[in-house]
Amino acid sequence: MFRVMRKLPVNVLTASSWCNGYVQYRRTRVMVIKGLKPQACSQKNYCSLPEDVKSLRSILTPHISKIRNIGIMAHIDAGKTTTTERMLYYSGYTRALGDVDDGDTVTDFMAQERERGITIQSAAVTFEWKDCRINLIDTPGHVDFTVEVERCLRVLDGAVAVFDASAGVEAQTLTVWRQADKHHIPRICFLNKMDKNEADFAYAIESIKQKLKTKPLLLQLPIGEARTFKGVIDVVTKEQIIWKPTSSSDDGKVFEQKPLAETGDLGLLKEAKDARNALIEQVADLDDEFAELVLGEFSENFDLLPADKLQSAIRRVTLAQKAVPVLCGSALKNKGIQPLLDAVVMYLPAPNECSYDFLQWYKDDLCALAFKVIHDKQRGPLVFIRIYSGSVKPQSAVYNINKNYTERMSRVILPFADQHVEIPSLTAGNIALTVGLKKSATGDTIVSSKSSAVAAAHRAGRNVERKQSRNSEVASLLLAGVEIPEPVFFCTIEPPSLTQQPDLDNALMCLQLEDPSLKVKIDPDTSQNILCGMGELHIEIVHDRIKREYGIETYLGPLQVAYRETILNSVQATDTLDRTIGDKRHLVTVELGVSPWTGERATIPPVIQYAENFTAPLHPELQEAIENGISSASLKGPLLGFPIQDVAVTVYSVTLHPDTSLPMVSACVSRCMQKALKKASKQMLEPLMSLEITINEDNLSTVLADLAQRRGKVQEIHTRQDNKVVVAAVPLAEMMGYSTALRSLTSGSATFTLELANYQAMNMQEQNALLQKRGLV
Repeated sequence: MFRVMRKLPVNVLTASSWCNGYVQYRRTRVMVIKGLKPQACSQKNYCSLPEDVKSLRSILTPHISKIRNIGIMAHIDAGKTTTTERMLYYSGYTRALGDVDDGDTVTDFMAQERERGITIQSAAVTFEWKDCRINLIDTPGHVDFTVEVERCLRVLDGAVAVFDASAGVEAQTLTVWRQADKHHIPRICFLNKMDKNEADFAYAIESIKQKLKTKPLLLQLPIGEARTFKGVIDVVTKEQIIWKPTSSSDDGKVFEQKPLAETGDLGLLKEAKDARNALIEQVADLDDEFAELVLGEFSENFDLLPADKLQSAIRRVTLAQKAVPVLCGSALKNKGIQPLLDAVVMYLPAPNECSYDFLQWYKDDLCALAFKVIHDKQRGPLVFIRIYSGSVKPQSAVYNINKNYTERMSRVILPFADQHVEIPSLTAGNIALTVGLKKSATGDTIVSSKSSAVAAAHRAGRNVERKQSRNSEVASLLLAGVEIPEPVFFCTIEPPSLTQQPDLDNALMCLQLEDPSLKVKIDPDTSQNILCGMGELHIEIVHDRIKREYGIETYLGPLQVAYRETILNSVQATDTLDRTIGDKRHLVTVELGVSPWTGERATIPPVIQYAENFTAPLHPELQEAIENGISSASLKGPLLGFPIQDVAVTVYSVTLHPDTSLPMVSACVSRCMQKALKKASKQMLEPLMSLEITINEDNLSTVLADLAQRRGKVQEIHTRQDNKVVVAAVPLAEMMGYSTALRSLTSGSATFTLELANYQAMNMQEQNALLQKRGLV
């Protein structure tokens, strides 16, 4: 999620005040996590901002072709935040190198992030590199916060995938790669940690080929590996780039770049020529325009092919997502970051090079997506938006299509260094922070007015009619947002006293607004708040934030697993509701059937279908009432009250009195479905996790024995350098406190990742044990 400094009144400048000439910055970076004392915040020096108005205008309103909206994504501990820190330093954003271990990084400023050394919330920074504005988001690598990656990729145009050169493609790398595939985002690969003892360039490249099923374009080769790593070979230009420490520092700013032909190293020169020829052939196979050039003018000698022609072809191939450029370096040792920034500008797309079908519907009107909300105690919700067309201005009214609500945008703010500059307007292709949008949430579509939305829908409808598509598909495109995964853990949360219940409710409401993967429900029997999250760490972080930011010492109940329920056979049920309210009689009779869903993908809520001889006229209002009743009944299964999954519902008939209200129809349908579910044979489903453990061979047998006791099924064991990687499927119920257990078994030498794979049926023994534990058997 995008983050800003909380105390906006301190750091917000107007564009005019920024131009006044006296604004020279060497300012302390202010931590703004609520509840932290100022002395707990680290200091960071920032570069001076431009003084002249001309330079200021170029920063505030760059041409759309000079903008790059990119994200940094990777497996946990691959070096995303360190890579981001080096980008900020070399671009002039910061004056000192930040380090994760020292807890002084720009993008990881939450107390929880600094204590754990991981990224929890994605953070945004804006900086310049070679006359381009780069809006960069550093995303989390932990699976508990995968929604952060999802919503950031939703609004980005390109991404840098960071890999640990000693590990290659890891578990969470696959997850974020699939998310980028879903949003059709061009990528660059950066093989980080080339200085590690186990670094293996060839192994990492092969893992990208095999596991990601993509074609890597080797734009660089390392000069040395592990402790001998000192620089890279630029395959495109046949140059070597060597980073050398100076007498004053080893910050990576000084490097030597010269043609390999001038170095006298014939071995490196031959290696570069072979790699360049292979690259040319690879690109020619993927790009017809480049193939014609190669086969024509330069067929005899590839050495004569200009570097700019090859770079243009690589750019076209990258934007078409036919292959991914690969670079290498060591962010921690300050090597390889400047060429990576060059590659971002050269090979990743500008906003106007991305194809968005909905832009034709809006033309020059405003169309923006709210993708992140943060809550400020003084100003209320602060909304980050990506502008796709048109422009935004302060004090302008905008229309939220999802909420069917018009509200006023009081301020538009551009995050720049440690300042948030209030600006008079912002155009398409940019990302901005807005103040004043009280109702907007993650995934909402923002347009200039309701009439603009109606006109866009009308244009989209005409297009769809020509394509013979359905109106519902138009709606899904107009309101395209962010897919939020269902939580897998839950627990009760209580305040220390009833007097603090309103404060806790407010804190939970604000946190849900910020984090859509966090859900809070009310237990109908006990009236307790139920906190639902993506994992143990997720729940722990939320608990800690409530304590630090809102000053409430809450109590958490035991962590429990979010099971699901399903049925094993088909049944039918009929129900009648007959009530007289006032002078109106509400009479409705419903007949429906439920059966196991046999489709490939798991489905929740149920699949709803209508029988061919369905008797009632299916008006839209009546259909909505029927489906609302089915959906509400599916939220609470007949066994333990967990949601129903993989069930198909067939509505046979709905007979109603003319005075019957639609809520009565929904109530009768819901009651009829509950009756049918109770008649069917029932089955509990438990979440099955995909577990990947990296351990040394000495501890392999111990870990495997422990997995067997946890009902784990080992799917694969393979070798990664000197370690063994165990891939297994394990029920989530058996993974409580596994981090501590694995640390004890391996003396802290093993690491693991856990990700939801699917839901599987429990065997009858486990199901009866669960029911007995809940006192239902």
